[in-house]
Amino acid sequence: MKKVLSMVIALVLVLGMVAAASAEGYRVAYIARAQADSFAAWLANGVKEEAAKYADITLDVFDGQANDEVENSLIENAITNKYDAIIIQPNNGEAQRPYAEKVVAAGIICITTNARIEGVAGASSVDANPYEQAAVNARYALEHVPQGAKAVILRGPAGNFHADERLVAWQKEFFEKRPDVTIVGDDYANWNKDEAMALMEDWVTANDKIDLIAAMNDNMCAGALEVIKGNAAYSGTLSFGVDGTAEAALLIQEGRMTATCLQNAYELAALLLSTSHKLLTGEATQIDTDVGNPLYTIDNVAELLEIHKKAGALQ
Repeated sequence: MKKVLSMVIALVLVLGMVAAASAEGYRVAYIARAQADSFAAWLANGVKEEAAKYADITLDVFDGQANDEVENSLIENAITNKYDAIIIQPNNGEAQRPYAEKVVAAGIICITTNARIEGVAGASSVDANPYEQAAVNARYALEHVPQGAKAVILRGPAGNFHADERLVAWQKEFFEKRPDVTIVGDDYANWNKDEAMALMEDWVTANDKIDLIAAMNDNMCAGALEVIKGNAAYSGTLSFGVDGTAEAALLIQEGRMTATCLQNAYELAALLLSTSHKLLTGEATQIDTDVGNPLYTIDNVAELLEIHKKAGALQ
């Protein structure tokens, strides 16, 4: 009888501790890839805004500074500080993989996002389909890029899942189907506007015309377009990006950028927080989900501008 009573008391104490922890709320660490990256900053801000809607979630955001060592150290610190959930936006998925596995091994909820790290047992993910993001651009370009065109390619970081898959989509959905198009420039700009500008300056110097800019994100596309701004020789250049940032929407409205595929950071942020909450409260044990990939051109850019206006990103 005494043994049974002791077990009941112990169970009550455990349940009391769980209830107290729940009452105190949950601590979530968000490890951003790099706040200097326009999309990463957009997503981080969205995550902050969504977290404010959950009374039982306290969010801390950390900047990985586009550096694997920095990001991995931040993940380890979050494990040491015993966060209830850790959301990782990888700089390089393979470099962060062992650290995501450490999060799971520590018994902490792990979510990878933008881009998900495939195959981490016990981890959840919220992401998009990078192949389709670029494919919708490439299919549009297939019908609009002139014969005998000269093209340049602005790549994201080597080894990044989104960067790699978007490039594969451009190759399969456009370049393999358009052998008349010559690639006169192809290099890594690492999602960075300044790096894209430097590459574009070299390509403009070396070529009398560039008909197509295939950029793996909007930030790099915007950098390339800045170089040819006001240059009549490049007035017919078609340019494509991915993310659907407010800057890209304005560039399309101005007629300077051709198209972007929206990777809706507002939607990603909402899914990240709802996923976190479901996992933290035990409503679910595993969640893997994606946002859509709509294409925006001059024909429907008003819809994209409205999305950003409603969110307060544009006036």
